[in-house]
Amino acid sequence: MRILHVVPSYIPAYRYGGPIRSVHGLCKGLVGRGHEVHVFTTNVDGDENSKVSLEQPVDLDGVKVRYFPSRHLRRLYYSPSMGRTLNHEIKNFDLVHLHSIFLWPTWTAARAARRENIPYIVTPRGMLVKELIRRKSRYWKTVWINLIEKRNLENAAAIHMTSRIEADDLAQFGFNLKRVMIVSNGVDIQPETSLENNVSGQIRDMMGKGPYLLFIGRINWKKGLDRLIPALQYIQDIRLIVAGNDEENYSPVLGTLADQSGVKERVTFAGSVLGPDKDALLRHATLLVLPSYSENFGIVVLEAMAVGCPVVVTPEIGASEIVIAERAGVVLNGNPEELGKGINALLADPRQLKEMGERGRRAVVEKHSWTAVAKQMEEVYREFA
Repeated sequence: MRILHVVPSYIPAYRYGGPIRSVHGLCKGLVGRGHEVHVFTTNVDGDENSKVSLEQPVDLDGVKVRYFPSRHLRRLYYSPSMGRTLNHEIKNFDLVHLHSIFLWPTWTAARAARRENIPYIVTPRGMLVKELIRRKSRYWKTVWINLIEKRNLENAAAIHMTSRIEADDLAQFGFNLKRVMIVSNGVDIQPETSLENNVSGQIRDMMGKGPYLLFIGRINWKKGLDRLIPALQYIQDIRLIVAGNDEENYSPVLGTLADQSGVKERVTFAGSVLGPDKDALLRHATLLVLPSYSENFGIVVLEAMAVGCPVVVTPEIGASEIVIAERAGVVLNGNPEELGKGINALLADPRQLKEMGERGRRAVVEKHSWTAVAKQMEEVYREFA
């Protein structure tokens, strides 16, 4: 099949978190299964532009990526040249897969696909949660849904969700959808020692100070760090390393919270980590903890499982289903006292932690690699293309 993926931002704009890796992982997996995969995206990377060639295909792991400039209305990723190319070329694809909503590229691609009668699938990537919409940009997102997104979603061949939790959130909107399918995210399987020699001195120093809990993700309110940091009061003799980019300058708030909770000396902010540094932190962590208030999936959960790191997640995280099914960790209530006491009980049984890590790694290799996920998605695509 000849498949087009449309996504507002792409590698190397890693600041946008899990969806960047998830979309490329899927595309790379589909290439591995013999499909011709194209990506249309923009060069937006925060306030800057990714240093990429524009409007010419760039090969990334066999995926043909075209970056288009966005010079105005950048928060919507508006790109007239992408629009013109979509209108001209979309008829040449068997199927179009759109990632995200509330943004110009996916809206424009959906309209172009409908005009040419090309089937398209929409993956909202965690953007259709009523509570999150209520807390942020409620008015304009409600208007956008009524004027634009409702039509895009209801005319899609299918809506792709990455977890049952995300599908349940979608159901609350009452859209008249043709089909909702659940295919989880995947993860790359790295050789056990493939990146160890390239770990930075800063990360080596952090890891060398004794056992630690690890959080990896964007530093903002949604991630529940205001629950995890005070939970340290109920956990004995272990540090917390918080790794991730902080575009909202939320770290000072968390630092104050750590001070007020009496755990300031046990919390280290590592900043954004990628590649060998991220891999090493995961491999050597005692536990990965992801205490988010809402998370349509949580790709870092699979990344931890892939290297044998047991995980603790809150019930609001989509990947909690996998954690439970594979017995790769535990799901704990996000209340700081319950979260802390639950983690403390886990730490008291090193043998159990080791078994959880081993089960998680086996599960990822057998069921949750991008190769396995791409095969599932391919089966869905063939129903429409």
